[in-house]
Amino acid sequence: MIKSTTVLALAAGMCLFGLPSLPALGADDAAKSLVTATPKLTIDEAIARANASVAQIVAIPSKDRTFANTVGAIDDAAATFEQDTSLLIFLSNVHPDASVRDASQVAEQKAGDFLVDLGKREDLYNAVKDYVRNHPEEVSSLTGEKKRFLDFTLRDYRRAGMDLPAAQRERLTQVQKEITRLGIEFSKNIAEDTPTVYLSKQELMGAPESLIKSFPQNDGVYVVGLSNPTYMPLMETCGNETTRQKLWMAWRRRGGKKNIEVLEKAIKLYAEQAQILGYAHCADFMTETRMAKNYATVQKFYATLKPLVRKKAEADMAEFTAFKRQLTGDPKAELMPWDYFYIKAELSKSKYAVDNEKVREYFPMDKVIDGLFNVTQSLYGLEFREVTKTKAGTKDRPLWHEDVKLYEVYDKRAGGRLIGEFYLDLYPRDNKYTHFAQWSLVNHKVWNDGRVTLPLAALVCNFSKPEDGKPSLLGHEEVETFFHEFGHCLHTITSVANMNRFSGTNTELDFVEAPSQMFENWVWDAGVLNTFAKHYKTGEPLPKELLQGMVAAKNVGSGIDAENQFYYGLTDLAYETTKDGKVDTTAVAIALYPEVTGYNFKPEATFYQASFGHLMGYTAGYYSYMWSKVFAADMFQRFKELGLLNPEAGMYYRDKIISQGGTRDASELLKDYLGREPKLDSFLEQLGMSN
Repeated sequence: MIKSTTVLALAAGMCLFGLPSLPALGADDAAKSLVTATPKLTIDEAIARANASVAQIVAIPSKDRTFANTVGAIDDAAATFEQDTSLLIFLSNVHPDASVRDASQVAEQKAGDFLVDLGKREDLYNAVKDYVRNHPEEVSSLTGEKKRFLDFTLRDYRRAGMDLPAAQRERLTQVQKEITRLGIEFSKNIAEDTPTVYLSKQELMGAPESLIKSFPQNDGVYVVGLSNPTYMPLMETCGNETTRQKLWMAWRRRGGKKNIEVLEKAIKLYAEQAQILGYAHCADFMTETRMAKNYATVQKFYATLKPLVRKKAEADMAEFTAFKRQLTGDPKAELMPWDYFYIKAELSKSKYAVDNEKVREYFPMDKVIDGLFNVTQSLYGLEFREVTKTKAGTKDRPLWHEDVKLYEVYDKRAGGRLIGEFYLDLYPRDNKYTHFAQWSLVNHKVWNDGRVTLPLAALVCNFSKPEDGKPSLLGHEEVETFFHEFGHCLHTITSVANMNRFSGTNTELDFVEAPSQMFENWVWDAGVLNTFAKHYKTGEPLPKELLQGMVAAKNVGSGIDAENQFYYGLTDLAYETTKDGKVDTTAVAIALYPEVTGYNFKPEATFYQASFGHLMGYTAGYYSYMWSKVFAADMFQRFKELGLLNPEAGMYYRDKIISQGGTRDASELLKDYLGREPKLDSFLEQLGMSN
C-alpha cells in the first residue's frame, strides 16, 4: 500500500500540491538509539513560508510572467511546503509518544486546511490564467512535464470549483476541510483500537506454542490482543472453529461504531462535494483523474472479470467445503469465512505437504532482507548502504524508534551516485500504524537553479518480532508483502521526474499498486528463493520438495481470494455512488457479502468498514487493487520472458516504468513497456485459470 501524508487533501480535490516531504530535524543526542525529533519549523511557520512563496508568484507583472516563475513556481512551492511539513504529519503513524502523535494530527489538519484554501486562492488562479492568456507562444511550445503540469493545474482548478460562484466555493471549502478532519479521526480510531479476546489453552489448540507463550495470562486465561502478527497465525493454525469465529468477529469490529459514524459523515460530504462540482456522484468525481476516467469503466471491468473468476471461486469453495467435511467428520458442514485461512493452510499441508509453520523457519528476517536487497540491487543497478549509526539521529534524518533503520541508495550505472534513501520500520508496537505501507516522504525534484532534491521513503510494516531466542520468522505471505512494499520503495527511489508533482508514486491511483504487485511474483520463483531462503538454525536451503509444494499450492483458494477483493472494491463503490451520500454502511456491507463472495452467510453484528482505512484514502478507488493486478501480471510476463534475475530486464523495466512516475499516462507507459496493448491472459493464468 502506498500512503501519503496529504492523501486526504488530495482526495478532497486539492491536487496542486503533492506529497509532503521530510523536513530537517534536530535532536538533543544523536547517539541515542531512540531520538525524539523536533521539527525545525512549526506548521504555522511552514504555512507562512508557503504563503510568502505564493505572494511572490502573484506579484509578478503580467508582461514578465514565464512558466518557470508562475506555473513552475507552484511546483517549487509545493516541494518546499512538503519538505517543511511531512515529518510533522508522518509521525502520527509511528511515534510511540502520544503527545507527538497528537501534535502531528493537529499539524495534519492545519496542513490539509491550508491546501484546501490554497486551491481556491483567486489571486493565484488569476496569475496562472494571466500567464496562459498573455503568453500564448510560450504556452503552445510547452512539452513533456511542463505541458502536463500546466494541463493538470488547470484541471485541478476546475475540480477545486474555481469556476463556481463564491457561495458554492465557500461551501466546498468547508466540506473539504471537514473531510480532512474526519479522515484524521478515522485513522486515529483504528490505530488506537486493538481488540482483546480471552481464550483458554484448549481454545488455542493448534496454535504455535511460542505464540501462545507470548500472550499474558489473567486467572489462567490467555489475553490475546489482536494485531497483524497475531491474528493471521492464529487464523491459520487454530483447530477450534469457535475460536476462529471469535477472532474473526473481533477483527471485523475494530474501529468501533464511532468510526461508522465518522465514515458515514464523510460519505455524505464526499457526495456533496461531487454534487457541488456537477458530478453524478463521488465515484465519477474520483475516477476522473485515474486510468478508469469514470465509474462506468469500472463497472465494465467488474462485469468482465467477475463471471470469469466465479468459475474458479466455485471450484475453490467446493474443494474447501469437502476438505472441511473431511476434517470435521460432518457431511453437512459448510465453509464459513473464519474457516478460510485454516482450511487453506491444512489443505496445503495435506495436498502439497506445505506446513506454514515449517516454512517460516526458512525465512528469518535477516535472510529475507539480504535476499530482497541482493535481488533488487542486481536487477536495477543499485547499492544499499545502512547508515543508521552514522547518519540517522542527526538533525536531517531523525529516528522515531530504536527499531528503525536508515539506508542510502547508490546508482551503480551512474558511477555510484547517491540517488535516495529509505527507512525500514519493521515491527509492531502500541499505537503504531497497524498494516503495511510505504510513505514517499521526499520526492525527486529538479529545481530551476540545477539543484536536485533526492527522494526519501519509509516502509512501515508489522512483522512478527524476534522472541524466545528466535529471530523474526516470516510466513511466506509476509515475505510476499515485504517484496510488495519494497516495490513501492523502488518506485519512489528510482524516479527521474523533474517536477515534484510527477515524481515517484505520483501516478494514477489505479496504477500505483501495479509495480509493487508485480514484484510479489519473485517470491514464487525457485531460482529467486534459492538465493536466500535458509533455515534460521542450520542454514540449510529450503527443501526442494517443500518449495515445489509451495509453488503448486500457490493458487489454492485464489478464486475465493479474488472475490474477497471484489467485495471490498464493490462495497467501497456502493458507498460512493449515491447522489446524496446517505448510506447505511453496515447494511450494505452485510447484504453484499453473500452476493459477491459466494459464502452462504451474512456477517451480522460485524462492521469491517470501521477499520477499513482505504475507505478514507482510496475513496471510490479500492477497485484499483484488482484493476492494477491485471497490468502487474502482464508486466511480469514480459519481465519473465527476459529473465527474472536478468539485470538487462531489470534496467529495461526501471527505465520504462518505475523511474517515470507520473510523467506520462500509465496507459502510455504500459504500452511502451509491453510493446502492445495490455491483455487479461496473464492475470487469469496467475489465478490458475486457462485463457
